Amino acid sequence: MKSLLDRPVPTAAASLTVRRGAARVLIDNWTGTSTVPSHTLYPHQWSWDSAFVAIGLRHLSVRRAQQELESLLSAQWADGRVPHIVFNSAVPDDAYFPSPGFWRSSTAGRAAGAPAGLETSGIVQPPVHALAAWLVHRADPEESRRRGFLTRVVPRLAAWHDYLLDRRDLGGGGLAAVVHPWEPGMDNSPCWDRALRRVVPAAPDAFQRADLDHGHPADRPTDLDYGRYVRLVTDYREAGYDDHALRHTFAVEDPCFNALLIVSERALAAMAEETGADATAHTARADALTRHLVTRLWDEGAGLFRVRDLATDTLVEERSVTGLIPLIVPYLPRHIVSRLVETLTGPHFDAPATRLVPSYALTGHAFDAQRYWRGPAWFNTAWLIHLGLRTHGREQEAERLRQGFLDEAAHSGFAEYIDPTTGAARGARHFSWTAALTLDLLSADLKEPTP
Repeated sequence: MKSLLDRPVPTAAASLTVRRGAARVLIDNWTGTSTVPSHTLYPHQWSWDSAFVAIGLRHLSVRRAQQELESLLSAQWADGRVPHIVFNSAVPDDAYFPSPGFWRSSTAGRAAGAPAGLETSGIVQPPVHALAAWLVHRADPEESRRRGFLTRVVPRLAAWHDYLLDRRDLGGGGLAAVVHPWEPGMDNSPCWDRALRRVVPAAPDAFQRADLDHGHPADRPTDLDYGRYVRLVTDYREAGYDDHALRHTFAVEDPCFNALLIVSERALAAMAEETGADATAHTARADALTRHLVTRLWDEGAGLFRVRDLATDTLVEERSVTGLIPLIVPYLPRHIVSRLVETLTGPHFDAPATRLVPSYALTGHAFDAQRYWRGPAWFNTAWLIHLGLRTHGREQEAERLRQGFLDEAAHSGFAEYIDPTTGAARGARHFSWTAALTLDLLSADLKEPTP
């Protein structure tokens, strides 16, 4: 593993210390088959974390980046879903809640095709995996072809997208819905508050949180929110994780989730062309999803995309970073790109202590600089917005964000997120996706276009 640190790279000497520090985080968080986000707070494998990790690992070891993605996809359910957690059986059951014994995927999810030989969660996370797989392939196409990487992963990725576009089109408008606040990855965003008020929380004695053993209560979701999360999982589990057998109390269309699906459909199109298959269907789906995204979620007056609450079929009046991330979508109308950049650089998201982007508007009624996704600035969303700015040729804004990312990652000890009003590191330290995406932004092939 020492060779991963010592591999020569064409990067500026001043950045070598940062690069070595980021590489060390990924080496230390490697389990032998995959990478944990954090050995303390998140001791298993997480879905979109692994995709971001693979994007960074490709600069150290293409083979290991491939293994990261294939390890996750080996836990895919027969219905196509990629679970948001793959549990490590060597980790004590009480190290994380909800534990494998709570999800009971191998029994409760049997009819939906959950794997019998390992335990997973029953919900999903944003579909960034095909984008990650394409970037991993492009890092060393000869090695990828020699090992048949795309041949193995493309059918799984296509089945994953099929699941989202079929079983999860709960609104009938052509977009994928999420059925739990953990699924869009922004767990306790104010965007979910209105829908969560319809959820009767589980009794406090029905669960025992493990996150507070490693995270400060001021940083974490409240007990009330957790009770609602537990209720939603319990109801889904009791319905056999069948999306059509349950009347979902919580169901929303999220801009970030669907933007990543669009970009990943275009990545699947690129992979199809690479393998000699027909890319037409993936390109057509990406085009259709883009139209639906604009039609159903764009708010011209606010200058960003909104979450749609499917119970009321209305847009949620909250300004969140999820509404900026569709910048990653190619071929957006020009006026939408301009409005998104105006919003990004305006008073709602221009933080006083960082060039990163707050997870919720600084001017919002629910803004909290420390509490998880209710204000703190995250590194993975900054990476996505940076990618979006580059996608649309906004190089000056992209470079400002890139430099801010690298500065904050180094100064914070590769923290999970930071306080946008003070710049203080918050959450876990030595966090895997922060380290991985640091490596990507330090890389010499930064100008590689997206699919």
